[in-house]
Amino acid sequence: MIRCQPAPPPEPWSSSFRFVSEPTSVENLIIIGGACAGYTAAIYAARAELAPLVIEGFQWGGQLQNTTDVENFPGFPEGIMGPELMIRLRAQAERFGSRFITDDATAVELGDGTIQTVAVGGEQYRARAVILAMGAEPKTIGVPGEVELGGRGVSTCGVCDGAFFKGEKVLVVGGGDSAMEDSIFVSKFASELAIVHRRDEFRASKIMFDRARETANITLKTPFAPERFIAGSDGKLALARLRNTETGQVEELEVGGAFIAIGHTPGSELVQGQIDLHDNGYVKVREPSTATNLGGVFAVGDLVDHSYRQAITAAGSGCRGALDAEWYLRDSAPAID
Repeated sequence: MIRCQPAPPPEPWSSSFRFVSEPTSVENLIIIGGACAGYTAAIYAARAELAPLVIEGFQWGGQLQNTTDVENFPGFPEGIMGPELMIRLRAQAERFGSRFITDDATAVELGDGTIQTVAVGGEQYRARAVILAMGAEPKTIGVPGEVELGGRGVSTCGVCDGAFFKGEKVLVVGGGDSAMEDSIFVSKFASELAIVHRRDEFRASKIMFDRARETANITLKTPFAPERFIAGSDGKLALARLRNTETGQVEELEVGGAFIAIGHTPGSELVQGQIDLHDNGYVKVREPSTATNLGGVFAVGDLVDHSYRQAITAAGSGCRGALDAEWYLRDSAPAID
């Protein structure tokens, strides 16, 4: 996948993109988040006749909404544009009876086996079960050219985009395991790869660092930090300007690709203090289920997954969440007053 600027939302006159504004008494299921995991959960839940209410967010579609070519999602041998994939998933969920609020959840009140409450601005919605699918956002370094050249050489996912840079000189920014993993994968395609890190010491585990360092076409560029990404005449990434963090020396590297691999931030702010989280902010679930520590509250997708972070794994997680919620509603959920 190659990331680019967000696609505009569908035209407001589209009948398949409606805004639900009137709360009902108690829903069977509310899904918070509208991307691969949330929409897949909605498809399964709707087919089970649960009539899920999806609070998909104002920026529905997640990271794939900011993506051009998706070549690794099963069923699309010629690839598919990220926004188009999101539109299709959403339409499929709607076909079976899902309803949507195209706005952000602003607060939740979660309990153990109770009726759950989700606020959207001044409106409150209640449900017997909730699926959390708020995703995670890649961290950025905040230098000029990083956003502007997204999808034109700058990427936040080596596994997604590495194959697009066959024979290119590339760099990977970061010093942890994510950077090492991306470097090892992308090095299969790149002619040369430099790991750029602002310190001489690396946070990565020894085994991952040794694997990267021992890869023939990988070099270490320390202690340097990117200062600017520069486009060539074709509008694609051509140069990375680096600054030595100790001496201030500036260098420019000719590169066709740059991968930012400094981690992700899960969208768990909404539920902090209410459900169990890992130290890094990802939601804890009772594997192999998607159940959290609260009965009737489930979590799926990149909000839970800090290892794979792929569209297909998020979709699979959403399927599991919907099945878990269906079984909970059948066997354990509180009755509607």
